[in-house]
Amino acid sequence: MKLGIGIGWRPEIADEVEALAGIDWVEAVAENLCADHLPDSLVRLRERGVTVVPHGVALGLGGADRPDPGRLAALAARAELLGTPLVTEHIAFVRAGGPLTASPRLEAGHLLPVARTWDALDVLCENVRIAQDSLPVPLALENIAALITWPGEELTEGQFLAELVERTGVRLLIDVANLHTNHVNLGQDPAKALDELPVEAIAYVHVAGGVEKNGVWHDTHAHPVSEPVLEVLAELRSRVDPPGVLLERDDAFPPGAELAGELDAIRATLRQAATVHTPAESGERTDTAEAGERTGGADPVPAGTRDRTAVAQTALLSALVAGTPAPEGFDHRRLRVQSRALAAKRADVVAKVAPELPEILGDGYRAAFLAYAGSRPMSGGYRRDALDFAEHVLIAGGPADPVARRRLTYWWQDRSGARPPGRTTRLVRAARAVLVGK
Repeated sequence: MKLGIGIGWRPEIADEVEALAGIDWVEAVAENLCADHLPDSLVRLRERGVTVVPHGVALGLGGADRPDPGRLAALAARAELLGTPLVTEHIAFVRAGGPLTASPRLEAGHLLPVARTWDALDVLCENVRIAQDSLPVPLALENIAALITWPGEELTEGQFLAELVERTGVRLLIDVANLHTNHVNLGQDPAKALDELPVEAIAYVHVAGGVEKNGVWHDTHAHPVSEPVLEVLAELRSRVDPPGVLLERDDAFPPGAELAGELDAIRATLRQAATVHTPAESGERTDTAEAGERTGGADPVPAGTRDRTAVAQTALLSALVAGTPAPEGFDHRRLRVQSRALAAKRADVVAKVAPELPEILGDGYRAAFLAYAGSRPMSGGYRRDALDFAEHVLIAGGPADPVARRRLTYWWQDRSGARPPGRTTRLVRAARAVLVGK
């Protein structure tokens, strides 16, 4: 399956993407698509013969729990709607707690690294098999960027990915920007990872920009692609001709001409690094693997493995989002960096899903949200987070400006109802008082 050169489709740059020359395919965030209706821009692209691949971010296949059937069904529905040749997700966990630990459910709001241990690999492989059985097309999984690493890891990233492919037959989505991120942040050698992983399993490649601050590389997807990331792409191309390469951009969107320039730089890098490959090195796979079928290793997860994984992941996520003590063996400074990054991510996404909040609160929005995030972990999605944040501000007596307070009250009531389940009497009374006094 040859994809070619593509770009991440986002609503903010839909017109620019449609106007770009030489685009063979696009990737859309699966959770941002309706299950029964496509945006007009994607409809037009598909009519032109442009392939659309749904890219999931919320399954959490590296988590201790088995994949949620509802999330799997939603991803499958989007695959059917798009007529896509494959779907993609991440090797990460995004939530923890719950029944396995008899503790409250916590949401990270972002992708967190899975420990590269045999226990974590056992859990991941079983979760991948469950996902493969639920999806109508093959699955490919992406390596993630990390700010932290787990103590006591037993495998390198390349070894971990190779074992995953061997056991499940899953395809790989290799993000060269994430390999660079892990090189800067964790000292991991991208070339070694590429040497160890099965390059013939690569479905496609991500390329994205980031920025370095105080010795830490942040995979922002909001900056131009840097030369070091292109160098990792060249390293990969010297080993394999990837079936597809895609430029990601998720924020601070530049004009279409700048996106075209970055795509040209990617094409030039691929051309310059090209070498002769055998069929096995050019992304070609056996019929069984191409179909996304399992290639072995279907033994069930050993007893107690999920429980141990759940305890470890919950302890880490709780330290990151709820301020509990850091688990033993972690770098405390890096945990603080990751914790701040998660809170900042929440603030950014809530501002997108509920743009009225930064409009109402003005320059005080970000500081107020970060203060809220420091004491209130996510327990649901970002829309729930937006409502909880508004409630938090109102209960605290804010905002100080009465007009802004009235607007925030209307906004909250419009989405929660005058007496939403679980809301405090104090907030209801406060809302009534504001509305009566308008």
